[in-house]
Amino acid sequence: MDINYLKPLLEKKVNELGFELYSLTSKKENKNLFLYVVIDRVEPIDLNCISKVSETLSSYLDEIDQGNEQYTLDVSSLGAEKPLRVDQLSNYVSSFVNVRLINPVDGENILEGTIEEVNKDSMVLSYRIKTRVKKVNILLCNISKIRLAIKF
Repeated sequence: MDINYLKPLLEKKVNELGFELYSLTSKKENKNLFLYVVIDRVEPIDLNCISKVSETLSSYLDEIDQGNEQYTLDVSSLGAEKPLRVDQLSNYVSSFVNVRLINPVDGENILEGTIEEVNKDSMVLSYRIKTRVKKVNILLCNISKIRLAIKF
């Protein structure tokens, strides 16, 4: 199975369905070949979305596959706590996130809160300290990692 051949074809098909192809890998495990497809989009992805993409790609792969090698198709998403890219944070305003900082802000290296706004060089995050809500401006270049978080 030639991933370099498949990737642009699957990327186009996934885009047509309204998703982004986040990654495409293949792996042989115990003589079985697996094709792993990870999809993404700004809107949440539920099991119906995964099923729709899986069925569509399965049929499409049957049409375009040049080899006779059997494989198992595994379609998944990045999950509820998916990592975010700093250059796409404006798509996630009002989202609850976990932010790991390079340099502490207000004495904290890790903050969880809601993205209030995103500017060219910074974002405003509101987070709770016990019973009060605090807003802090975070430089985008100070973000080590950022992901969606589940609010309890």
